[in-house]
Amino acid sequence: MSTKKYLVVSSHESEFPNPITFRKGDPLVVGEEYEGTEEWDNWFLCSSPGQEPGWVPGQVIERLEGSEGRALDDYTARELNVLEGERLTGARSLNGWLWCEKSTSKESGWVPLENLKEIEE
Repeated sequence: MSTKKYLVVSSHESEFPNPITFRKGDPLVVGEEYEGTEEWDNWFLCSSPGQEPGWVPGQVIERLEGSEGRALDDYTARELNVLEGERLTGARSLNGWLWCEKSTSKESGWVPLENLKEIEE
């Protein structure tokens, strides 16, 4: 998987201290689809046994009957708290978000693409 460098142009702080996290094959209960003014399409509010519900990209959900689903991949909804001016390495983009790692601390998580600007290094 190729990575690119990014500059944080707008700070982001997670509102979800206990992100949903699951392994490939885990059962999911699939709820409502996200509706908002952002261009964050194909996100679903899911729950998994023993965890608080969280937003999951449709690409990692196998839809079964009714609201039942199964994880197609390992996933965590962990968001990365970032400050304007920080430099990040981004690896995987899904539905308006990018999986990033801080260059200074190796912390990782999802950051909205709208808060980032790709840079050359």
